Amino acid sequence: MDDDRIEKIRQRAYEIWQREGGIHGDHERHWHQAEMEIDREAALPLTADDALPETREVDSSDVLTVEALAIRTGISTGEAQELLDRLGNDRAAIEQAARNIRARKRQ
Repeated sequence: MDDDRIEKIRQRAYEIWQREGGIHGDHERHWHQAEMEIDREAALPLTADDALPETREVDSSDVLTVEALAIRTGISTGEAQELLDRLGNDRAAIEQAARNIRARKRQ
């Protein structure tokens, strides 16, 4: 495994652990779930036009949409879900807000 993939899995496993309340004892399940999610994301389309529905609308409850937005824009899945919840179906606004978050992180 390359270091970048391992780091992505480690970060995702931590996010899963946090999302589930930070209870210790399920680290192997968190790791395996993160590994499956990262591998699935690697197979997702790389462009916004391919990843989001043709209607230019997204459903914030769609886990793959949240994950695709996070990977494509370099933000966390939590940040991606928050944007989708806050901005609704406006794909252009979601994409712009995600780029703004990433730009702030770089500063």
